[in-house]
Amino acid sequence: MPPFSKQKQALGLLGWLAVCFAASAVGAIASIRASEFYGQLMQPDWAPPASVFGPVWTTLYALMGIAAWLVWRRGGFARQRRALALFLVQLAVNALWSWVFFVWHQGALGFFNILLLIVLVAATIVAFWRAQRLAGALLAPYLLWISFAAALNYSVWQLNPQILG
Repeated sequence: MPPFSKQKQALGLLGWLAVCFAASAVGAIASIRASEFYGQLMQPDWAPPASVFGPVWTTLYALMGIAAWLVWRRGGFARQRRALALFLVQLAVNALWSWVFFVWHQGALGFFNILLLIVLVAATIVAFWRAQRLAGALLAPYLLWISFAAALNYSVWQLNPQILG
């Protein structure tokens, strides 16, 4: 398959970044009152300040978009269907977490959601690595962050069973 033109590659990059930041926006809508709600919850001593989450997630979504674009460049969606479909599924599960935790106040369901997300991201890393190693490597910080987020979700849930049933 001939390589994509520079214009198509640029549009592809913008498209994958748009997909990732659209998922971010879906989560952000659920998080509009997150600081209010989160501030009411007991938190472990090791919980980062709320100001950390925005910059970290912005960076991670940008890395995810670049990673997906690198895989897409290896023959488009038709050739990379499995890896990119897996990526889109994990992105949807990612966006769902904010709704589960911040809107529906479900700590246990949020924890299981993030465990599923960890499995999906690990599988996506493997699929991306096979297509383009750098793409897989770019998702490693994401996996580390959501693993940390799972521990935080669990701890906050355990400290607040009356609020996060």
